[in-house]
Amino acid sequence: MAKNSLSNVRVAIVEDDESARRSLARLLRAAGMQPTTYASAEDFRADLPQPWFACLLLDVQLLGMSGLDLQRQLAAEGVATPVFFITAHDDPRAREEAMAGGCAGFFRKTDAGSALLDAIRRVV
Repeated sequence: MAKNSLSNVRVAIVEDDESARRSLARLLRAAGMQPTTYASAEDFRADLPQPWFACLLLDVQLLGMSGLDLQRQLAAEGVATPVFFITAHDDPRAREEAMAGGCAGFFRKTDAGSALLDAIRRVV
């Protein structure tokens, strides 16, 4: 897929670690996407009216509401936006819960950025 074909792809990043949030945003911008960052699930929920996103990148462990809780809440509201999880602590139970909730992908923060970009390209 050509870089400019991703230029209208809006992606929300919900990550409480500022350094990781900036790195993910840079990665997506370098791929031609338009990231919007949030420091918490609560910040994401408070951004009303909610912008349309092609997909969401959620940290599993966030201060306050977890990424898994946010995924469940969105699913209960009928939101069908694809969700990708990123985590520093690859807990098998969290991975299983995320997959059972229908996530589009589950990545460790140490995974190659190209793997995340390829997964996003497959769903948008």
